[in-house]
Amino acid sequence: MFLVYGGLFFVLLGRFVFIQVTGTAEGQELLVKADSKYSRVQTLQASRGKILDRNGETIAEDTLSYKLIAVISPDATPDIKTPRHVVDSRKTAQALAPYLDMPEQEIEDLLNEKIKAGKYQVEFGKAGRDISHQTMNEIKALNLPGIIFFQDLKRIYPNGSFASHLIGFALKEEQEDGKAISVGKMGLEYIYDEELTGTPGKVEFKGDTKGFLLPNAEKMVTEAQDGNDIYLTIDKTIQNFLDDALTRAEEKYNPEQITAVVANPKTGEILAMSQRPTFNPNTREGLTTNWLNEVVENTIEPGSTFKIFTLAAAIEEGKWNPNDTYKSGSYTLYDRTINDATVGGWGTISFLEGFQRSSNVSMAYLLNRIGDTTFIEYTKLFGFGEKTGIDLPHETPGIINDRYPVNRLTTTYGQGSTVTPIQLIQGVTAIANKGVMMKPYVIDKIVNPNTGEIVNDHVPEEKQSPISAKTADQVKEILASTVTSEHGTAKRFKLNGYTSAGKTGTAQIAKPGGGYYWGRNLFLYSFLGMAPVEDPQLVVFVAVHKPDLKLTEVGADAVSEIFNSVTENSLKYLNIKPENVELENPIEMPNVVGENLIESQSLLESQGLKTVIIGQAENVVEQFPTAGTKVVARGTVFLKGQGEIQLPNFTGWSKRNLMLYKTLSNVPIEIVGEGFVTSQSLTAGSIVSDTSPIVVQLATPKETAIVPKIEEEAETVPQD
Repeated sequence: MFLVYGGLFFVLLGRFVFIQVTGTAEGQELLVKADSKYSRVQTLQASRGKILDRNGETIAEDTLSYKLIAVISPDATPDIKTPRHVVDSRKTAQALAPYLDMPEQEIEDLLNEKIKAGKYQVEFGKAGRDISHQTMNEIKALNLPGIIFFQDLKRIYPNGSFASHLIGFALKEEQEDGKAISVGKMGLEYIYDEELTGTPGKVEFKGDTKGFLLPNAEKMVTEAQDGNDIYLTIDKTIQNFLDDALTRAEEKYNPEQITAVVANPKTGEILAMSQRPTFNPNTREGLTTNWLNEVVENTIEPGSTFKIFTLAAAIEEGKWNPNDTYKSGSYTLYDRTINDATVGGWGTISFLEGFQRSSNVSMAYLLNRIGDTTFIEYTKLFGFGEKTGIDLPHETPGIINDRYPVNRLTTTYGQGSTVTPIQLIQGVTAIANKGVMMKPYVIDKIVNPNTGEIVNDHVPEEKQSPISAKTADQVKEILASTVTSEHGTAKRFKLNGYTSAGKTGTAQIAKPGGGYYWGRNLFLYSFLGMAPVEDPQLVVFVAVHKPDLKLTEVGADAVSEIFNSVTENSLKYLNIKPENVELENPIEMPNVVGENLIESQSLLESQGLKTVIIGQAENVVEQFPTAGTKVVARGTVFLKGQGEIQLPNFTGWSKRNLMLYKTLSNVPIEIVGEGFVTSQSLTAGSIVSDTSPIVVQLATPKETAIVPKIEEEAETVPQD
């Protein structure tokens, strides 16, 4: 017995020594096994990058939501009196069904299936994700054993149907590891998915079997890296003007489709882009079979709006004389005859009147003067037949049809060849911008929110100038005459307070199987224009497909209601002075920083300027506009002093001036609405601080009788 037990002792001792020296047992690394037993890793979620407008206003972002989980293992319940797991599958399913997008029976079957499989917990896929705080509280109030919630992130679009085909949407998708992340499915969310997607972080630590941190254990934290933020050239206010106008037109005229774009002709920045039908990216309600962004991914036969570029080619080539005459009505080329919109035409008229009346025959005679080959070269110089290069996916180039002489003829007035709305916008920038054609773009910059680094900064890009500045100005004047002339087809596009120029279009729409639709309710009605004429700040394209017109209505009614509303409101919002406001000689802003506040106020007001004072004491610490800037007479300047801030009367202020005041004063002003101020929550003259919340309500001119205080705009005069 002594020998047996003694032998066993030495065997065990040898085994202990072997394990101590080698650190292995039965071929397994014990240190690794112990480490895996106690190692814990928690994932830190990364937010998807935001999509913001040019002013930093949110268009798409991640927000806090909750994920529902059902713990089904009895091991989770240390005390049976207070169960921490699902004890009654049927009762739990009945209670959850009204809150989840999942039938009661399906919930019960899932719970029973996982219980039978010995699982610890159950997730409910899409139905159990993106739960709001309110819904979570309502479910918690049911006191269902085993039902717990984890914080999650949900993609939201706070503006609803807002440039939806441009922005697109992202949806949660389960990965191979069972985790769900947002993935872009359409629009900018899709094309910039990689840039928007963040990198999750993690916390590594040693924990017990219940997941609690072991005593004296250390944590290693790898911070999550949120996705990049994308700033657009889109202006939320102008986009709202456009979306509202399109919605009204859709309700009134019930068209098959509407497409519209607003751009800055001096830079190529797209300020607004929309179409109808549209959809709500939060719910995808309204999204049917058309996922295309019609502005860049689909083509149209533009109709008479294309005459702008035919006219420009004729002027540039020295082939245009507005006083020359021709016989209107019809024109025959070989075996084909084209006609003017008015049967028989208007007799012998001048080329200027022919353009104002939108005569197709005048274009035919101009083509004879220009020459077929030269004309086609100009269409290419204006960018037609090739992609603009806009930073959006799936752009189509369109086709300039020059196969036969008749194709070149019909192209002069926009039939038989195809273009995209974005090509028309690009081309007309050359007219509005003294011959310099600007490449359109929608991405202003991409910023890493974790470091503040600008990853991609877009700058305006000039393309080859197709015409001279002199030609551009002459075309612009002729386009303005289509609005002001008694013969002009664009008289409905006359703006209140601003000059406008442009060209109407009435195009036949091609049938899928060949041929064209015909009838006043089956045309594509459009307008390509700009304002103000003296120095265009906006170029706008609007196209309405197959509107339901009453006998007293014409196609231009639907188009002009959109163009006029959007352009007028946008120019006011941009602080562009109406033509009927008398502008005195500009005043050069003096440097008053460091000077006495009251004396500086008196000095500026003696020069005819209006002042807004921020802070009631001491010297001027900041001024806007800055010294040396030329300010329009009766314009508004901001002087920031020290001490208490007395709130001014904001009524009639533009959003831009309100945002300037907010920035300079650091007062937390909550701006509600668009347009001009109609009310404020704190009365004028009240003393405020940086913690006093102030709600300021705005409304567009059409929503209110308030007349904007034009003289109070902080407008400066551009310096050459």
